[in-house]
Amino acid sequence: MELDELRPALDAWLDEHADELAPDEAGLATLDEQIAHLSQVKRLAFDAGWMRWGWPERVGGLGGPALLRAYLGEALTARGFVEPGMYSMTEVLAPTMIDFASPELAAEMVPRLLRGDETWCQGFSEPSTGSNLAALGCRAVATHEGWLVNGQKVWTSFAQFAQRCVLLVRTGTPESAHRGITALFVDMDSPGITVRPLEAMHGVPEFSEVFFDDVLVPVDRMLGDEGRGWAVAMDLLPYERSTALWHRGALLHRRLDQVLAAAEPGAVTPSEVGEAFQHLYAFRARSLATQRRLHAGGELGPETSIDKILIATAEQAVFDLAADGLADTVALGDDPTAARWRSEFLYSRAATIYGGSSEIQRNIVARRLLDLGPDR
Repeated sequence: MELDELRPALDAWLDEHADELAPDEAGLATLDEQIAHLSQVKRLAFDAGWMRWGWPERVGGLGGPALLRAYLGEALTARGFVEPGMYSMTEVLAPTMIDFASPELAAEMVPRLLRGDETWCQGFSEPSTGSNLAALGCRAVATHEGWLVNGQKVWTSFAQFAQRCVLLVRTGTPESAHRGITALFVDMDSPGITVRPLEAMHGVPEFSEVFFDDVLVPVDRMLGDEGRGWAVAMDLLPYERSTALWHRGALLHRRLDQVLAAAEPGAVTPSEVGEAFQHLYAFRARSLATQRRLHAGGELGPETSIDKILIATAEQAVFDLAADGLADTVALGDDPTAARWRSEFLYSRAATIYGGSSEIQRNIVARRLLDLGPDR
């Protein structure tokens, strides 16, 4: 199926099933409720076939180009049926699982993620490493039973809900840097794992710190080769900055329309509105090129850092506009709508930090795209 064929059929299905897909705002006050609703939406879309388009048949998909997945996420987000940060974890983790897991493991696990039967998380960041992923210290030692993991991760999104984790561990010497990293696929109910949720500034415990104390991981749960986990990370991170960001752009378009519809006359200036439009459409143009590259079968690389810089700038511009145009609602409102605006405004402050800070992204652009100096 191609996009021109899928789009009208999917739109008609979404309209027909809107009552089942739309969240009850009053019933989504907690993260637990939001995760449960996302699983429901993914299950409905999977069983109807929509969630399977754009994924290989060997993992339960129906084939077709990645653009089909991009449009599904955009359509679900634009209608307010899903929150893109949660929904897009599938886009971040499933492609790398398909590329690096054994065919048997990928065929067993990926359909569970696509259908919403499971939630997965990504164990990369650590307390002492910041954006320097190559300095990670969570260690795995080979034993006759499998890998024995000890260490800590932090800022792990949705870890308290996850059944699996794509985990980076050090299996070489510290001096080997990225050459001594291995990727594992870990069951989160394994003995020795402790998850402690962290409440962020916007009042939501979206992140967790995760502790590994003699956690045994079977050898067949290794993703790729021993010591080649850096390749897994470099495969995964561009997906974090590609289709996932396209979905977030759909949310920002929706929020911008809502601000302009609800703002009091004169609450925002034409220049403020123009600036938000400029940033958002600059991102959309850049991200569309990324989607087309995926559609053509091309590999993603450091150019997706440009997407990340642009979406962060656009997100803050849109919610700055909301803070001006809906000032009483954002600052003082006490109903669920006001709480949502306030939470999203606060969350937007971190847009230039999470997923790799804008400073790090600019360094990547400078060194790897503009050839202004070597990686260090």
